[in-house]
Amino acid sequence: MQYETTSITVSFVHRIFFTRSVFSAQNRLLAEILSPAKALVVIDHEVACAFPALPDQIESYFSSDSCPAKLAGALSVPGGETAKNDSEVVDELHRQIERYGICRHSYLIAIGGGALLDAAGFAAATAHRGVRHIRIPTTTLSQADGGVGVKNGINAFGKKNFIGTFAPPFAVINDSDFLWNLPPAEKRGGLIEAIKVALIRDASFFEEIERSADELTRFETEAMERTIRRSAELHVRHIAKSGDPFEFGSARPLDFGHWAAHKLEQLSGFAISHGAAVALGLALDTLYSHKMGMLSGAATERVLALVQKLGFAIYHPLMSQTGPSGNRQLLDGLEEFREHLGGELTITLLTEIGRGIEMHEIDAGVMQKCILELSQRSAAN
Repeated sequence: MQYETTSITVSFVHRIFFTRSVFSAQNRLLAEILSPAKALVVIDHEVACAFPALPDQIESYFSSDSCPAKLAGALSVPGGETAKNDSEVVDELHRQIERYGICRHSYLIAIGGGALLDAAGFAAATAHRGVRHIRIPTTTLSQADGGVGVKNGINAFGKKNFIGTFAPPFAVINDSDFLWNLPPAEKRGGLIEAIKVALIRDASFFEEIERSADELTRFETEAMERTIRRSAELHVRHIAKSGDPFEFGSARPLDFGHWAAHKLEQLSGFAISHGAAVALGLALDTLYSHKMGMLSGAATERVLALVQKLGFAIYHPLMSQTGPSGNRQLLDGLEEFREHLGGELTITLLTEIGRGIEMHEIDAGVMQKCILELSQRSAAN
């Protein structure tokens, strides 16, 4: 038998920008990124409602002589998990890409939260096998984590992100002006991803979040911008430097706490937000790390105290919900997580603040004791 093996290397440049008032006439950032081509803009419906002047600002920006790209069209679509729970939004974006003649050298610019960015990124990655995609995240969660990554996808078969792609965006623009109109729960949502990445990557960042906790609970601008930016930097650094940006292996350190989070979102019919679910999963895996003798009691208490101080719950009744077999349904998320990752189960746990470790087995009995303890702690508060 004869065969030939050839290595193919593809290089990506992942650009993350931080700014304010991206569509202001005085802000030339976007104009400097764009080339002479068409641009189709899609806006999260909730963002369009919160910023009613935004469509006019976009049209004015693109009609300026200093903007090389021309606005082909702009449309508003549902955001939140509605954007991901079926293919309707992706289908509509495909129709609009075809309608306006958006080609591989044109742009699909998505403005919204992480769910819309996921759906729009998937539409961009699959139209013409990939059109240029620019993300403008509008939530703390998407600016601190999901919006600066390289994943796209939608939910299917009751499973989060079952259908998707790895496709680095042409650029990501974090405009902090979009954050200040958010309700408190959404303002704090991204802070849990900052805690997560600090716990597995940067102890000094965790300490900084602790020091800034009072300012963060008041959503003070400087503290929020500083925390979101550092979180985004650490996430992007891991993607670029880990050696596995498209996740061919089974390790997902940035998914610390996420096996439980994804299952809780599913069990709640996505009524539990992603940020709230990650907080629950992070608390559970932190306590489990301690119960298994890996993480000190003092470190465990610091983590749980910070999560709660920033306004997150550490327990939800769905964590204790049992199925027909009498087993906790949450623990089914372990097998679903393994299936999603491929290969063997790989869960990131903590050995100390700032350092994660990969584990391939979870003691269900110990995990159930952790759920019970979180329930008791929650009831005592």
